Amino acid sequence: WALHLKNVTVSLSGQYECSFATYPYGTKAAKIQLIVKAEEEQHYVKEVRINQTLEIPCLEDTTSENLSSYPLKWLVGENGRKEELVTKEPSCPAVYRNGSTLYRQRVHLALNNALKIFPTKITDDGRVFSCHVVYHPERVQKSSTTVRVFGK
Repeated sequence: WALHLKNVTVSLSGQYECSFATYPYGTKAAKIQLIVKAEEEQHYVKEVRINQTLEIPCLEDTTSENLSSYPLKWLVGENGRKEELVTKEPSCPAVYRNGSTLYRQRVHLALNNALKIFPTKITDDGRVFSCHVVYHPERVQKSSTTVRVFGK
């Protein structure tokens, strides 16, 4: 038997029981505890000097081996607008989005899925770089890093 849930929300968390009658053995039952987690997002701030290399980890507490099995993407945001910089599918090379003239030649996806920016510019100050890892269509983990750029 299987229980199929649609439009899953945190409110569906709880204990579920499946029971059925069998002849001649009587009633059988199994219980399961379901925990529905909300979309997770972590926020960080990174400080860097102008013209230096900035490396932003995708998810701070996750190893690159764990990330390599899932699609991920890096975005940059400012004033409520987000622009995709790079996407990475499992077992495929990274795909760089060339729409951004500001980052076209300056971004690189490191082997550990961190975003490398070189050289940093004063225009990077205040920008928010986000990494989205899609574990499942309904479970995306996000990490956002606000960059602070300082002069020499």
